[in-house]
Amino acid sequence: MNEQLLRALVPEVIGALVRRGADFAAAEDAVQEALVEAVRTWPDEAPRDPKGWLVTVAWRKFLDAVRADTSRRRREERVEAEPAPGPGEALDDTLQLYFLCAHPSLTPASAVALTLRAVGGLTTRQIARAYLVPEATMAQRISRAKRTVSGVRFDRPGDVATVLRVLYLVFNEGYSGDVDLSAEAIRLTRQLAARTRHEEVAGLLALMLLHHARRPARTAPDGSLVPLAEQDRSLWNTRLIAEGVELLQAALARDRLGEFQAQAAVAALHADARTADETDWVQIVEWYDELVRLTDSPVARLNRAVAVGEADGPRAGLTALAELDPSLPRYAAVAAYLHERDGDPATAARLYAQAARSASNLPERDHLTRQAARLNARLRG
Repeated sequence: MNEQLLRALVPEVIGALVRRGADFAAAEDAVQEALVEAVRTWPDEAPRDPKGWLVTVAWRKFLDAVRADTSRRRREERVEAEPAPGPGEALDDTLQLYFLCAHPSLTPASAVALTLRAVGGLTTRQIARAYLVPEATMAQRISRAKRTVSGVRFDRPGDVATVLRVLYLVFNEGYSGDVDLSAEAIRLTRQLAARTRHEEVAGLLALMLLHHARRPARTAPDGSLVPLAEQDRSLWNTRLIAEGVELLQAALARDRLGEFQAQAAVAALHADARTADETDWVQIVEWYDELVRLTDSPVARLNRAVAVGEADGPRAGLTALAELDPSLPRYAAVAAYLHERDGDPATAARLYAQAARSASNLPERDHLTRQAARLNARLRG
């Protein structure tokens, strides 16, 4: 099978679906599923017309998705049209669906990906970005997960840790985009916290609340991104901060530290500082050390490099950064910031421009582009 041919045909097949009436995002998802089918079947029986085959299969996948979505909406409309029930307990099975999709027959990574796609409403591209893998790889992972659970009974729920990972990724996607997605993740995590005294459930809820409290200050009236150090802290939601800190303190008191508690502790230290200059960066570095110990996450190491740069100076931050893979998302942006603080505006401007080209959303790209333009103007002046 010619993988180069497949890649070359993708834009044409997407275009064909769009011309038939599919929206671009849905067309992308359908084509990815068709590619997975091609990888599975073509080695045994390659079609004479690869493009025509892909268009046909992708269009069928698109129609299946539309029919499923239409059926779901009709069910919801029928429920809404029914008379209001008498007094009784309101039921919401969304959280239960999260547990069921996190099926024990799946690996945790596959369960998270499947749940995000099937229940969380994220696209394959969004999930791939969260996992730092190519979109085609994630499409194959989701398809394998679907095949794995196609013949099993959904009567054994998955574990709490997998569901927490799903809720965390849904919140993160919503935090950088759709507000309602973040609110939904918080709502479901509150439900989970009401059912269990699991320390990491409380830690995740605290983390969400502390981040969500800063949302009103994250963007300027014109929609541009406002960095944490420049945010108007009077706009932060003190009620959510107080709730998050209380939840975190109660979780930490149980002395069973997990990654979400450690991340919430970092967020709480930011929330506790009345100004950016009063931030306790030394403690933040210590919490990132704990987070790296718990997860060995490259993203945690990247954030730790920023904290080290604030606590011990930009040169120390650059030293910590040099240990990481430059292909990490936001690596160039962190490097640009540290180089600027280290007195190297030319390198910083180049890195800001590089970071802007690979930014995952428009507000972030615009912010990085403005940073590069600001330094280039200074260099010319």
